[in-house]
Amino acid sequence: MMKNHSRNRLTRRRFLGRTAALASAGFALPSIVPTGVLGAAGRPGPNDQIAIGGIGIGRQGGGDVNYTAKLPGVRMVAMADVNLPRARQIAKPFDAAVHQDYRQLLDRKDVDAIITATPEQWRGIICIHACQAGKDLYVEKPMSLTIHEGRQIVKAVRKYGRVFQTGSQQRSMSENHHGCELVRNGVIGRVKRVIAHNYPTPWLCNLPAERLPDELDWEMWCGPAPLVPYHSQLQVPRGNPGWLSFRHFSGGEMTGWGSHGFDQVQWALGTDLTGPVELWTEGPALELPTYSDAESKNRGDQICSAPKVFMRYANGVEMELGNGPMGGAIFIGEKGTITIDRAKVESDPEDLAYTKLDNPEIPLERSRNHQQNWLDCIRSRKKPIADVEIGHRSATICHLGNIARMLGRKLQWDPIAEVFVSDDEANALLTRPHRKGYELPEV
Repeated sequence: MMKNHSRNRLTRRRFLGRTAALASAGFALPSIVPTGVLGAAGRPGPNDQIAIGGIGIGRQGGGDVNYTAKLPGVRMVAMADVNLPRARQIAKPFDAAVHQDYRQLLDRKDVDAIITATPEQWRGIICIHACQAGKDLYVEKPMSLTIHEGRQIVKAVRKYGRVFQTGSQQRSMSENHHGCELVRNGVIGRVKRVIAHNYPTPWLCNLPAERLPDELDWEMWCGPAPLVPYHSQLQVPRGNPGWLSFRHFSGGEMTGWGSHGFDQVQWALGTDLTGPVELWTEGPALELPTYSDAESKNRGDQICSAPKVFMRYANGVEMELGNGPMGGAIFIGEKGTITIDRAKVESDPEDLAYTKLDNPEIPLERSRNHQQNWLDCIRSRKKPIADVEIGHRSATICHLGNIARMLGRKLQWDPIAEVFVSDDEANALLTRPHRKGYELPEV
């Protein structure tokens, strides 16, 4: 496990080495069709099952695995987690194979698709490697640690013809669908302003070392991020304070909850394939605090919720990160206001939320079950409701918010080229260095 770097470097696994060699020689690699999804006319037969592996199966990943396993036409084949006892625990009810190294799972020919919910520093590498291995993907949000990684994931999904569902499950909730469709179809008239939640930016980690648990590969847990001492609070997403609050491993609640809220903004405004063009802050640049002892995330959240961030879309709609709901936003239009949150839609005047759109001019795609939608698309090879491009664009807004807050000045963003206009310092924050041996595959 990463001890012998000459043998175990991420770019030197058998299938990845072959991929890299062929690509460098100029060969176009065919899309790999996973076992179990071949049937008449390229679709599975009625008795075929989709074989799934889980990678990074803690709180959220374990929940995703257990929920998906209850759906028809699915079998859980293998689990991989750097915390080997946890992998055994999740695998046991399914009599699934257990791996500590996710690359061994990706090498398996009996795995068609993966569910992954690792901390965010691993998102880019695992997603790209899974695409190269011919696996379809259900990836928890946010789907990237940086904007550059997000775009590389999109490229890999398209190049290898994978079905990719981002875990933005609010797209499969009927209330959220209804609320976004109301906004999109002009029930409140032209949208003038959006008030989102003021999600905090992550801060810095200097927690002291604790005794390393048995059968936990901590070096690989850190992976592409800096190798920090083991601390028990880093094993949970939200604790005192948990890995989600530290910039090494996450974008903070700006990406944690923000990827849900901003996804609803994107859907309601019809901007799934683009994003804001201008960002600014109300106040000076944020100086990130450092946590040297375990304590509640409250202090860090309060410090890192300033300065206030604003964004403007090309159509003139302005978004303020303020007192909006965590799972959505307040949409202020010419004829009223609609508030969308998780499984909830309200309006002012009140009756607007009850408007029935039997034949909407702009119908939004509908899904009743997020995981089932992914499984259906694995069989049909269609794009899921939260396709990789959608997940990338929603995560990009989160990353833009963090960058704006850390720089504390007006920024011009080109959503087509995905660069800041004439700002080298801002563009340097579009990516991050990876620790040696854990480099991001540049497909």
